[in-house]
Amino acid sequence: MGDLLQPWHLIVLAVVAFLLFGAKRLPELGKGLGEGLKGFREGIRGITDPAPSAQPTQQQNATATPAGPAPAQIEPKQG
Repeated sequence: MGDLLQPWHLIVLAVVAFLLFGAKRLPELGKGLGEGLKGFREGIRGITDPAPSAQPTQQQNATATPAGPAPAQIEPKQG
């Protein structure tokens, strides 16, 4: 048996899909398929990867800077 995914085979499959589902429905199907694959990959990654350890990020380690200029010191009135 020859190569299954030759360019002509892919073109014929694309034409058949276009005829079955129509131009309006194909983007919706592609989006759904992409979201499904993304979820599948995340699920597999969650199973194979160990739980991530708590690593401090740069935002947690950064020192807090004031949002505006420092308030002027008020000196008590002498009088």
